[in-house]
Amino acid sequence: MFLAGERALKVKKPVDYGFLDFSTPDRRRWAIERELAFNRATAPDIYRAVRTINRQPDGTLALGGEGEVVDYALEMRAFDPAAVLSEHPELVDGELAERLGRAIARFHARAEVRPEGGGVKALGFTIRTNAENLGLMASLLGRGATERVIAATDAAFAAAGPLLEQRRAHGFARRCHGDLHLGNILLEHGQPVLFDCIEFNDLLSEIDVLYDVAFLLMDLAFRGRAEPASRAFNAYLDEAARAFPPELWDGLAALPLFLSARASVRAHVVANEGHGDIARAYLGAAERHLAPAAPTLTAIGGLSGTGKTTLARQVAPALAPAPGAVILRTDEIRKRLLGLGPLERAPAETYTPQVSERVYGEMLGIARRVLGAGRSVVLDAVFLRPEERDAAGALAAELQAPFHGAWLQGASQTLRGRLAARSGDASDAVPATLDEQLTRDPGPIAWRAFEAEHLDRAAAALTTAGAD
Repeated sequence: MFLAGERALKVKKPVDYGFLDFSTPDRRRWAIERELAFNRATAPDIYRAVRTINRQPDGTLALGGEGEVVDYALEMRAFDPAAVLSEHPELVDGELAERLGRAIARFHARAEVRPEGGGVKALGFTIRTNAENLGLMASLLGRGATERVIAATDAAFAAAGPLLEQRRAHGFARRCHGDLHLGNILLEHGQPVLFDCIEFNDLLSEIDVLYDVAFLLMDLAFRGRAEPASRAFNAYLDEAARAFPPELWDGLAALPLFLSARASVRAHVVANEGHGDIARAYLGAAERHLAPAAPTLTAIGGLSGTGKTTLARQVAPALAPAPGAVILRTDEIRKRLLGLGPLERAPAETYTPQVSERVYGEMLGIARRVLGAGRSVVLDAVFLRPEERDAAGALAAELQAPFHGAWLQGASQTLRGRLAARSGDASDAVPATLDEQLTRDPGPIAWRAFEAEHLDRAAAALTTAGAD
């Protein structure tokens, strides 16, 4: 990379690693042209043009000109390297994680479907490459741990084969980023920018969309950013559910394998750089991802303004398996069913018993699929009717999943104040919504009650219960 003011020029080294071949000028031109085309999908302001490097009559090199073309360069806009999120992972808070998850889902929704990509072939290539490289670094990583991860990965991959092929058939294999960790995400003007996607090997970029976002989720979790990982995960799913078929949820069964494979990639890359302690930590993460705990179902109810969503976001990261539980929120589901964006207000006439019944039915239907995929679920809804609460408990009993119900309550004046001050949220509730709810009898509530002013206590109780 060569910097000249606000301009940066990137050239390829003449190397051939087998999976990556830049050994000739023509191969380097091919890679640079693809790098420009692919990255303009997510960072058009950064990736500008392909430039020729020419040898002038006096023997000097220049960009362009009449002389012989000897190589090629990618012209980019220079950016502050300190703005790359791997430099400051602590900047990835809940709100940024939300934007990041939704941005990636929208990128995936627009991405070109690659019917021959993804599936067993693409992931199998990475898993074989991981096994070969981990084996070469076994003396540094620990031979026993290396052999366990390779064996567990092979078993998980064999079991996931039919699901991977089903997802390919349903359009989840697309032209993705391929290397979507924090080191390839830039923060500019408060917005995440994805850059430096893989262009040199289609087996690494024409992949399952969930495998693509898994790199980010693994990276955040590995860095101890559990809450942002959960927030990005759930924002991604809500946004992706607007564009992808319902099989989106079934694919979560493959997420532990995807997370593990991404951790294994980092393990051998970091080991090759000589950072043994970090590499062994990545290998340990790869092994843990392949041994997830059994899923649980948690339901959080209460009148509008009691803090259900805040509590759900506190609880979800702690509910195994990583990166935490899937939060199913009726406010978001309603918007999806109506074809609205997450922050668009739904018309008042859509708040009818019939629509609400459909929303709750959709929530429980998705919960069934997610629990069936081995992932914990947190339901975030008012649950004012006894039948709604009973249905949540019955689903858990049917699927033999541990169930924990929480009911939030608080002073009506406090709740009205919260609703009046709320903005930038999927909920359409206003003080008048609460007033209407207060006129209704919720019937006997068997769920454990918590005060809205002490959500930390509720979170501690629910995370402890969910871990048991």
